[in-house]
Amino acid sequence: MTTQVVVVGSGYAGAGTVKAFEDEIRDGEAELTWISEHEYHLVLHEVHRVIRDPAVESKVTVPVSEIKSPSTDFVKDRVTGVDTDDRVVELEDGDGVDYDYLLLAVGSTTAFFGIDGLRENAHQLKSLQDAHDIHEDVREAATEATQSDPAQVLVGGAGLSGIQTAGEIAEYRDKHRAPIDIKLIEGLDEIFPGNDPEIQGALRKRLLEKDVEILTGDFISKADEESVYLGGGEDEDAEELPYDVLIWTGGITGREELENVDVEKDDRSNRVVAESDFTTSDDNVFAIGDTALVDQGEDDVAPPTAQAAWQAAEVAGENLARAVRGAPLQTWRHEDKGTVISVGDKAVAHDVQGVPIKTFGGPGAKMLKKGIASRWIAKVSSVGRGFDAFGDM
Repeated sequence: MTTQVVVVGSGYAGAGTVKAFEDEIRDGEAELTWISEHEYHLVLHEVHRVIRDPAVESKVTVPVSEIKSPSTDFVKDRVTGVDTDDRVVELEDGDGVDYDYLLLAVGSTTAFFGIDGLRENAHQLKSLQDAHDIHEDVREAATEATQSDPAQVLVGGAGLSGIQTAGEIAEYRDKHRAPIDIKLIEGLDEIFPGNDPEIQGALRKRLLEKDVEILTGDFISKADEESVYLGGGEDEDAEELPYDVLIWTGGITGREELENVDVEKDDRSNRVVAESDFTTSDDNVFAIGDTALVDQGEDDVAPPTAQAAWQAAEVAGENLARAVRGAPLQTWRHEDKGTVISVGDKAVAHDVQGVPIKTFGGPGAKMLKKGIASRWIAKVSSVGRGFDAFGDM
């Protein structure tokens, strides 16, 4: 019987692995089934563009049919669990899918860190629908506001996603001359925490140029339907910030469908523990991308970034083919090729491989940002689709 390989998830890790496996496997060696609840791949690091303009949806989504080969079976369904004893992927609406080798690439979900009221009242930005919902709430709040009483939009978490979200809302505000105040909130002392002060300063400068107010040094301690509260404790009162739209981008955790999967997971984050070849505690289950904590040696793990996911996918696809053949697996090490972050129509680039300037903005950073997204789209789909998306990235 032909070996059955199953890939779950259509993000960077899943889509990239499917392409790499199809390129590596020979006819008759294995049958591939690709499972996702969406019939498209979402270019997640550009989904914030939809907040400004929902029409960009067509540029940040790539139909599964353009990615996979005709021989790969695609199943549109939500995975609810995995029976590792019987090797069956359990689905919400259909029969289970048997596997000999399984790769989990379901991504992650937003971590709310137990902050009272935050999950119930904040938008997150992990899907296309999330971006549409934020757009609609921002648009509606601006419609009901005035210049003397502007809509209050709060973005919690000043990592990559929070910075890009705030920048996109600022572009929407400026394009429509909408009465909106934007605040970016970070509990640590600086935006883009843990990174080089040079890029932190460059990002801060561009956010302030876009009239985004930056609040650092106090964590959100609570949220209700009208306000968030910063700081506060036994000896101090929390600062109340009223809002019309609240967005939370403050961290990631493992997806709920992984909770009962019998592989080793990190107790705190519920992310799957994976070796540098993407194997897990179950010999027939691999994990990659935000789903996993992929070992990088010296107690380090791969960063949960698009760049890392698509680098890893190349090796993961090859390793699935090697597993089918009983061949030794390859190890993978993430190679940081630099960071490029958009702030609305502007961008900041830092430590870009092959570029002598450490941190820069201007047209060079903007073109680089566009090029990265377009190149990925071209890689998983076609040069034509990548070229068509370039102007909106």
